[in-house]
Amino acid sequence: MADLGSASSKRMWCSIPEKFQLHVAMLALQFGYAGFHVVSRAALNMGVSKLVFPVYRNIIALLLLLPFAYFLEKKDRPPINLNFLCQFFCLALIGITANQGFYLLGLDNTSPTFASAIQNSVPAITFLMAVILRIEQVRLNRKDGIAKVAGTIFCVIGASVITLYQGPTIYSPSSHLNSGTNTTIITEVTTTTPMIDFGTMSLGDAKGKNWTLGCLYLIGHCLSWSAWLVFQAPVLKKYPARLSVTSYTCFFGLLQFLLIALVFERNAQAWIFHSGGEAFTILYAGVVASGIAFAVQIWCIDRGGPVFVAVYQPVQTFVVAIMASIALGEEFYLGGIIGAVLIVAGLYFVLWGKSEEKKFAKEQLAIASSTEHSIIRPSSHAKASLTQPFLSSSSSTENV
Repeated sequence: MADLGSASSKRMWCSIPEKFQLHVAMLALQFGYAGFHVVSRAALNMGVSKLVFPVYRNIIALLLLLPFAYFLEKKDRPPINLNFLCQFFCLALIGITANQGFYLLGLDNTSPTFASAIQNSVPAITFLMAVILRIEQVRLNRKDGIAKVAGTIFCVIGASVITLYQGPTIYSPSSHLNSGTNTTIITEVTTTTPMIDFGTMSLGDAKGKNWTLGCLYLIGHCLSWSAWLVFQAPVLKKYPARLSVTSYTCFFGLLQFLLIALVFERNAQAWIFHSGGEAFTILYAGVVASGIAFAVQIWCIDRGGPVFVAVYQPVQTFVVAIMASIALGEEFYLGGIIGAVLIVAGLYFVLWGKSEEKKFAKEQLAIASSTEHSIIRPSSHAKASLTQPFLSSSSSTENV
């Protein structure tokens, strides 16, 4: 009966149009990533070490990815050599160690909403790096080239606004909770029974933290992420086994974080889980944000393309803002909202330019193929007249 149920559910899922499946998968992915932003900040609030957290996260991700990489890519995986190992080590240094390290340092000094907002600049930064390395071409005599450049500028300005201008508080959930009679009720309860002080878990103000330094860390996180995407492309051309490349990268990233943690984390208690909440945050980061998210994203890129995947990135910022406000009482600042709007606008300019560039390339290819076809056809007719010259002459004399 269980087999019949699973077979029928599989048939039902297959009967759903693929485009709808892609939208559902991408929405689920954004909720998963949004939860990771909130869960990571909650872990930092609980006192989880910023060095131990990524070690456990990458252990879980590696254990999840390794079996799939080994069994699914047995035939596609080229033999390993020292050159490939060096490339995987460098990818891990950029995409795992620097990427995750800068993210946790930035998140510790800012908030999940702004961390997610700055991440919207990754596609534009990736495009800029690709242009500098001459992987991507920009034609300023066409509207798609102008849109890509304008989008990149918008993203840079947006990230700068978030970093340099905090502005007044637009929304503060904690002020509503602590106003009026609620304040007296909370103080009366706290005198009798120990409670968690949700006021100290406010994320937007990052009390006692350096907001500008946190934003700079997050920009370093975005630069690392973009560099990882750019340098991953040539590696995948030589080693066309995505899951294996990710597993090797995760393995070397784990070794690098482990070495850093052993050197700088002197507190032995930091390696021990002190509550179920700490264990949950690490499990969520490893299983959802690294293991499941990577598998879903690879499938969506394969079926819908990278532009389709990137368009959903701003949805994550919106979901994070709601989740962080409800769960952790995050405050919203004017500078962060202005910067987020500029980054999202820049992202869509870049994506629109990329889609227009693809359309133009397809049109040029169609024109070239039609021109080639029209050149071939007269030559075939000429060949036919040469093989039967008397037929054409006789027909002409009959007409005369």
